[in-house]
Amino acid sequence: MDEVEQFLRGLELDNRRAAVLTAVACGVGALVLLARKVAGHREAKDKIRRARDRRTESLQRAEQAVLRYKEMHPTTDSAAILSLSLSELTKQLREGVLSPEDVFYSYVEKTLAVHKKLNCCTGILLESFDQLKTINSSKDGLLYGVPVSIKENIGYKNQDSSCGIVINLGLPDTRDSVLVEVLKLQGAIPFVKTNIPQALLSYDCSNPIYGQTRNPCNLQKTSGGSSGGEGALIGGGGSLLGLGSDIGGSIRIPASFCGICGFKPTTGRLSSNGVKPIYRGQKSVFSSAGPMAKDVESLALCMQALLCDHMFSLDPTVPPIPFNVQIYHSSKPLRIGYIEDDGYMQPTPSMARAIREIKNLLEQAGHTLVPYRPPRIGYVANELLVKGILADGGTTLLQKLEGSPLDPSIRDQVISLSLPTWMKKTLLFLIKPLYPRLSEITSATIGVGSVKKLWEQHAAAEDYTKEVIEDWRRCNIEVMLCPVVGPAYSLFYCGKVSGTLTYAMLYNLLNFPAGVVPVSMVTAEDEEELKHYKGIYQDHMDKLFKEAVTGGEGLPVAVQCVALPWRDELCLRLMKEVEKLVKQSGELTCKLQI
Repeated sequence: MDEVEQFLRGLELDNRRAAVLTAVACGVGALVLLARKVAGHREAKDKIRRARDRRTESLQRAEQAVLRYKEMHPTTDSAAILSLSLSELTKQLREGVLSPEDVFYSYVEKTLAVHKKLNCCTGILLESFDQLKTINSSKDGLLYGVPVSIKENIGYKNQDSSCGIVINLGLPDTRDSVLVEVLKLQGAIPFVKTNIPQALLSYDCSNPIYGQTRNPCNLQKTSGGSSGGEGALIGGGGSLLGLGSDIGGSIRIPASFCGICGFKPTTGRLSSNGVKPIYRGQKSVFSSAGPMAKDVESLALCMQALLCDHMFSLDPTVPPIPFNVQIYHSSKPLRIGYIEDDGYMQPTPSMARAIREIKNLLEQAGHTLVPYRPPRIGYVANELLVKGILADGGTTLLQKLEGSPLDPSIRDQVISLSLPTWMKKTLLFLIKPLYPRLSEITSATIGVGSVKKLWEQHAAAEDYTKEVIEDWRRCNIEVMLCPVVGPAYSLFYCGKVSGTLTYAMLYNLLNFPAGVVPVSMVTAEDEEELKHYKGIYQDHMDKLFKEAVTGGEGLPVAVQCVALPWRDELCLRLMKEVEKLVKQSGELTCKLQI
């Protein structure tokens, strides 16, 4: 009996020791995790500080260089240079009326001024000052002597392409992207990188590294995203021509918000080699790099310059199809479909008015306009667009954001993606009766769930593309006129309102070329009519959309032009026609606060 009691006491003692050791181990583990977390936060802060210091240094060195140049060339008429269109500028540069140096320093000076107001740049490319010294070797280039801005995720040797996330800082590109190489071969001078939203998948323009970019037409509004730095800089006059990228309207929405032109080519028409996405492998919704500028002619010239033998040689995956000038300059009357309302998100009064006015102008010019609405847009929005972008349930995106502070512009989206699947499904059950659209969107963010379902999703996207093409052919439509999101949102709303992305992202899914042309500005009458806006679903998203666009009087309003795949020149041709008709009728522009 004594032996049994002794054994039990020993067992009790061992249990106590085990409990103590377990508690100590847990405590040590917690301390290690805490230490790692603290170290991670410290490392993130250090990376952000170094990135900001690099930007500050580049801006200061550029400012000093501008001051030195102005002292040595006091007669340079920068105002006259900045007033020229791209076609006028290239002509005067080729003829020797203007020097590349005068043009370059005029734009650097203006960029610095615009950046101080809008926070649109992530750094001046100081290598451009060296390129300027040897620019005469590229005199035959179509863009000889033209300063060009590029979005932050477009590769430039020895520069970060962070996509607005900390994990990518301190990993500079080892070579130029193909597009930058071709720009240089054509005589252009890439001179500044521009701001983007955190992780790119947003149509705001703010990140924890470089901060919030503001709209050149109203500082209380966003410039849009993800090519928002480009939109702001060009809209503010600091750049004549820029390159952005577009996976859901990322060129077209900033162009709309900032009152400039933007073009998303057919994916594959331009090289994507060296253009960094937030993550690779997503094959449902297509991304494309493209030009942004003040007018359509500049977009066409940029496409013509890029679609050259140099690009086809540098990237053999790009089909060697030069720019078709004949199609672009054609004057043949067109049969144009037009969308007033896609049936998923009611456009703002200014968006709807713009379509009506341009439709009338096109009809008066001899074109035939045919009413149209995309098929099954509610199904497409969730099952093909949202589920396509987030097929993995957002896992890869969340991994990319680890160790990075969250920007307020995407916090709501990230928190929603971070919820465990069981919790999302519980929320779906609870909110579906009250908010059916929000429920469908939330369900789509769960992802596809298996490889088999991913293949089915890809097949569904292919089938839908065929369906739309057949629909266009049945209606005998050559090109399409449709709304684009606008006017510019108030700050911090973009992450809360995703329904309007059907107007832009649909054409990434279909891989149709699409471009944006500013045609008007928000009137007092538009604002008055907006007070009665209810929306199609009359839900929380419609309410937030109304709040986001309220206070937009004087902001730019744009329309969108779309064509079938590989008919990029025809899309640009319709854009040029719209631009010409608007100018003839009396163009309206926003009043810049620069």
